[in-house]
Amino acid sequence: MPTLISKFIPTNSKAVSKPSPLAKFMVCISLGAFVTGCTNNPYTQERQPSKAAIGAVAGAVIGAAVSSKKDRGKGALIGAAALGGAGFYMDKQEQKLRQGLEGTGVSVTRNGDQLKLNMPGGVTFETGRAEIQSEFYDVLESVNKVFKEFSKTSVKISGHTDSQGSDAFNQRLSEQRAMSVANYLTSHGVASSRIQAYGYGERAPIADNNTPEGRAANRRVEIEIVPQGSEF
Repeated sequence: MPTLISKFIPTNSKAVSKPSPLAKFMVCISLGAFVTGCTNNPYTQERQPSKAAIGAVAGAVIGAAVSSKKDRGKGALIGAAALGGAGFYMDKQEQKLRQGLEGTGVSVTRNGDQLKLNMPGGVTFETGRAEIQSEFYDVLESVNKVFKEFSKTSVKISGHTDSQGSDAFNQRLSEQRAMSVANYLTSHGVASSRIQAYGYGERAPIADNNTPEGRAANRRVEIEIVPQGSEF
Protein backbone atom coordinates (compact mmCIF):
# COMPACT_ATOMS: atom_id res chain seq x y z
CA MET A 1 0.00 0.00 0.00
CA PRO A 2 1.46 3.40 -0.93
CA THR A 3 2.47 5.59 1.96
CA LEU A 4 0.48 8.79 2.40
CA ILE A 5 2.80 11.77 2.76
CA SER A 6 1.07 14.60 4.55
CA LYS A 7 1.42 18.14 3.22
CA PHE A 8 3.76 20.38 5.13
CA ILE A 9 1.90 23.23 6.80
CA PRO A 10 4.18 25.98 8.11
CA THR A 11 3.56 26.97 11.69
CA ASN A 12 5.35 30.29 11.34
CA SER A 13 3.47 32.74 9.15
CA LYS A 14 6.75 34.46 8.30
CA ALA A 15 7.88 31.33 6.46
CA VAL A 16 5.53 32.14 3.59
CA SER A 17 5.91 35.67 2.30
CA LYS A 18 3.89 37.35 -0.40
CA PRO A 19 5.83 38.52 -3.46
CA SER A 20 6.47 42.25 -3.50
CA PRO A 21 4.82 44.48 -6.13
CA LEU A 22 8.23 44.84 -7.77
CA ALA A 23 8.67 41.08 -7.95
CA LYS A 24 5.24 40.72 -9.55
CA PHE A 25 6.08 43.46 -12.03
CA MET A 26 9.39 41.84 -12.94
CA VAL A 27 7.65 38.52 -13.55
CA CYS A 28 5.14 40.25 -15.84
CA ILE A 29 7.89 42.06 -17.76
CA SER A 30 9.88 38.84 -18.15
CA LEU A 31 6.91 36.76 -19.26
CA GLY A 32 5.72 39.49 -21.63
CA ALA A 33 9.13 39.84 -23.22
CA PHE A 34 9.58 36.10 -23.72
CA VAL A 35 6.05 35.50 -24.98
CA THR A 36 6.11 38.33 -27.53
CA GLY A 37 9.82 38.12 -28.31
CA CYS A 38 10.37 34.48 -29.18
CA THR A 39 11.59 33.29 -32.56
CA ASN A 40 11.99 29.94 -34.29
CA ASN A 41 15.46 28.42 -34.30
CA PRO A 42 16.23 28.00 -38.04
CA TYR A 43 17.88 24.64 -37.42
CA THR A 44 15.69 22.97 -34.80
CA GLN A 45 12.44 24.95 -35.45
CA GLU A 46 12.02 25.20 -31.69
CA ARG A 47 10.75 28.40 -30.10
CA GLN A 48 13.47 30.34 -28.33
CA PRO A 49 13.78 33.84 -26.83
CA SER A 50 15.03 36.47 -29.26
CA LYS A 51 17.94 38.78 -28.49
CA ALA A 52 15.41 41.57 -28.06
CA ALA A 53 13.55 39.57 -25.41
CA ILE A 54 16.74 38.72 -23.54
CA GLY A 55 17.84 42.34 -23.68
CA ALA A 56 14.45 43.51 -22.48
CA VAL A 57 14.57 41.29 -19.39
CA ALA A 58 18.13 42.36 -18.62
CA GLY A 59 17.18 46.00 -19.08
CA ALA A 60 14.19 45.60 -16.79
CA VAL A 61 16.38 44.21 -14.02
CA ILE A 62 18.94 47.01 -14.39
CA GLY A 63 16.29 49.71 -14.70
CA ALA A 64 14.57 48.55 -11.54
CA ALA A 65 17.85 48.27 -9.64
CA VAL A 66 18.97 51.83 -10.34
CA SER A 67 15.58 53.45 -9.68
CA SER A 68 14.15 54.68 -6.41
CA LYS A 69 11.62 52.47 -4.67
CA LYS A 70 8.59 54.35 -5.93
CA ASP A 71 9.95 54.55 -9.50
CA ARG A 72 11.12 50.95 -9.89
CA GLY A 73 8.19 49.98 -12.07
CA LYS A 74 8.84 52.87 -14.44
CA GLY A 75 12.58 52.21 -14.34
CA ALA A 76 12.09 48.56 -15.24
CA LEU A 77 9.93 49.46 -18.23
CA ILE A 78 12.39 52.08 -19.49
CA GLY A 79 15.27 49.67 -19.02
CA ALA A 80 13.42 46.94 -20.91
CA ALA A 81 12.90 49.22 -23.89
CA ALA A 82 16.47 50.52 -23.75
CA LEU A 83 18.28 47.16 -23.81
CA GLY A 84 15.57 45.37 -25.77
CA GLY A 85 16.05 48.01 -28.47
CA ALA A 86 13.89 48.44 -31.54
CA GLY A 87 13.02 44.74 -31.61
CA PHE A 88 11.35 44.78 -28.21
CA TYR A 89 9.63 48.09 -29.02
CA MET A 90 8.17 46.67 -32.23
CA ASP A 91 7.21 43.42 -30.47
CA LYS A 92 4.99 45.35 -28.08
CA GLN A 93 3.53 47.51 -30.85
CA GLU A 94 2.74 44.44 -32.96
CA GLN A 95 0.96 42.85 -30.01
CA LYS A 96 -1.20 45.94 -29.47
CA LEU A 97 -2.06 46.23 -33.18
CA ARG A 98 -3.04 42.57 -33.49
CA GLN A 99 -5.28 42.85 -30.45
CA GLY A 100 -6.95 46.03 -31.68
CA LEU A 101 -7.43 44.88 -35.29
CA GLU A 102 -8.59 41.32 -34.74
CA GLY A 103 -11.68 40.60 -36.81
CA THR A 104 -11.62 43.93 -38.68
CA GLY A 105 -10.34 42.67 -42.04
CA VAL A 106 -7.05 44.55 -41.60
CA SER A 107 -4.04 42.23 -41.61
CA VAL A 108 -0.81 42.73 -39.66
CA THR A 109 2.44 41.29 -41.01
CA ARG A 110 5.97 41.46 -39.59
CA ASN A 111 9.29 41.53 -41.44
CA GLY A 112 12.22 42.09 -39.10
CA ASP A 113 11.55 45.34 -37.29
CA GLN A 114 9.00 46.48 -39.88
CA LEU A 115 5.25 46.11 -39.47
CA LYS A 116 2.74 46.38 -42.30
CA LEU A 117 -1.01 46.90 -42.10
CA ASN A 118 -3.06 45.99 -45.16
CA MET A 119 -6.42 47.79 -45.35
CA PRO A 120 -8.62 46.34 -48.13
CA GLY A 121 -10.20 49.03 -50.28
CA GLY A 122 -13.61 47.36 -50.10
CA VAL A 123 -13.93 47.94 -46.36
CA THR A 124 -12.16 51.31 -46.29
CA PHE A 125 -13.62 53.22 -49.26
CA GLU A 126 -16.58 53.18 -51.59
CA THR A 127 -15.84 52.23 -55.21
CA GLY A 128 -14.03 55.00 -57.05
CA ARG A 129 -14.00 57.34 -54.04
CA ALA A 130 -11.37 58.51 -51.57
CA GLU A 131 -13.54 59.36 -48.55
CA ILE A 132 -13.09 56.91 -45.68
CA GLN A 133 -16.31 55.04 -44.94
CA SER A 134 -17.74 56.06 -41.57
CA GLU A 135 -17.94 52.45 -40.35
CA PHE A 136 -14.14 52.24 -40.72
CA TYR A 137 -13.46 55.08 -38.29
CA ASP A 138 -13.35 52.77 -35.26
CA VAL A 139 -10.69 50.66 -36.97
CA LEU A 140 -8.57 53.70 -37.75
CA GLU A 141 -8.99 54.93 -34.20
CA SER A 142 -7.58 51.62 -32.92
CA VAL A 143 -4.54 52.17 -35.15
CA ASN A 144 -4.32 55.80 -34.09
CA LYS A 145 -4.19 54.94 -30.38
CA VAL A 146 -1.29 52.54 -30.91
CA PHE A 147 0.59 55.06 -33.06
CA LYS A 148 0.27 57.70 -30.33
CA GLU A 149 1.42 55.27 -27.64
CA PHE A 150 4.41 54.10 -29.70
CA SER A 151 5.66 57.43 -31.00
CA LYS A 152 9.22 56.35 -31.89
CA THR A 153 8.19 55.07 -35.32
CA SER A 154 7.85 56.46 -38.83
CA VAL A 155 4.71 55.70 -40.83
CA LYS A 156 4.51 55.28 -44.61
CA ILE A 157 1.03 55.16 -46.12
CA SER A 158 0.66 53.76 -49.65
CA GLY A 159 -2.46 53.82 -51.81
CA HIS A 160 -2.97 51.14 -54.49
CA THR A 161 -5.64 50.37 -57.10
CA ASP A 162 -6.49 47.62 -59.56
CA SER A 163 -5.96 48.00 -63.31
CA GLN A 164 -9.52 49.02 -64.16
CA GLY A 165 -9.79 52.58 -65.48
CA SER A 166 -7.12 54.90 -66.83
CA ASP A 167 -3.63 55.17 -65.42
CA ALA A 168 -4.19 58.83 -64.59
CA PHE A 169 -7.43 58.16 -62.70
CA ASN A 170 -5.93 55.28 -60.72
CA GLN A 171 -2.84 57.28 -59.82
CA ARG A 172 -4.91 60.20 -58.56
CA LEU A 173 -7.29 57.92 -56.65
CA SER A 174 -4.43 56.08 -54.93
CA GLU A 175 -2.86 59.38 -53.85
CA GLN A 176 -6.16 60.71 -52.51
CA ARG A 177 -6.85 57.53 -50.54
CA ALA A 178 -3.40 57.55 -48.97
CA MET A 179 -3.88 61.20 -48.02
CA SER A 180 -7.31 60.47 -46.52
CA VAL A 181 -5.76 57.98 -44.11
CA ALA A 182 -2.83 60.31 -43.37
CA ASN A 183 -5.17 63.22 -42.69
CA TYR A 184 -7.26 61.13 -40.31
CA LEU A 185 -4.19 60.17 -38.28
CA THR A 186 -2.71 63.67 -38.12
CA SER A 187 -6.06 65.22 -37.23
CA HIS A 188 -6.35 62.77 -34.33
CA GLY A 189 -3.01 63.43 -32.70
CA VAL A 190 -0.28 61.64 -34.68
CA ALA A 191 2.56 64.06 -35.53
CA SER A 192 2.64 64.90 -39.23
CA SER A 193 6.45 64.73 -39.16
CA ARG A 194 6.18 60.95 -38.69
CA ILE A 195 3.94 60.36 -41.72
CA GLN A 196 4.59 60.11 -45.45
CA ALA A 197 1.82 59.35 -47.97
CA TYR A 198 2.29 57.99 -51.51
CA GLY A 199 0.08 56.86 -54.36
CA TYR A 200 1.21 53.97 -56.56
CA GLY A 201 -1.84 53.64 -58.78
CA GLU A 202 -1.92 50.18 -60.35
CA ARG A 203 1.87 49.77 -60.45
CA ALA A 204 2.30 47.45 -57.43
CA PRO A 205 -0.28 44.65 -57.61
CA ILE A 206 -0.16 41.81 -55.08
CA ALA A 207 -2.62 39.60 -57.01
CA ASP A 208 -3.85 38.88 -60.53
CA ASN A 209 -5.82 41.79 -62.01
CA ASN A 210 -7.53 39.39 -64.41
CA THR A 211 -9.79 37.98 -61.68
CA PRO A 212 -12.36 39.74 -59.47
CA GLU A 213 -10.66 38.37 -56.36
CA GLY A 214 -7.28 39.61 -57.53
CA ARG A 215 -8.57 43.08 -58.32
CA ALA A 216 -10.22 43.27 -54.90
CA ALA A 217 -6.90 42.38 -53.22
CA ASN A 218 -5.06 45.02 -55.23
CA ARG A 219 -7.42 47.81 -54.14
CA ARG A 220 -5.88 48.61 -50.78
CA VAL A 221 -4.04 51.01 -48.52
CA GLU A 222 -0.91 49.77 -46.82
CA ILE A 223 0.69 51.28 -43.73
CA GLU A 224 4.33 50.47 -43.08
CA ILE A 225 5.68 51.15 -39.58
CA VAL A 226 9.42 51.28 -38.93
CA PRO A 227 11.41 52.35 -35.86
CA GLN A 228 13.10 55.73 -36.06
CA GLY A 229 16.81 54.92 -35.99
CA SER A 230 17.82 57.92 -33.91
CA GLU A 231 15.49 56.85 -31.09
CA PHE A 232 17.24 53.52 -30.37
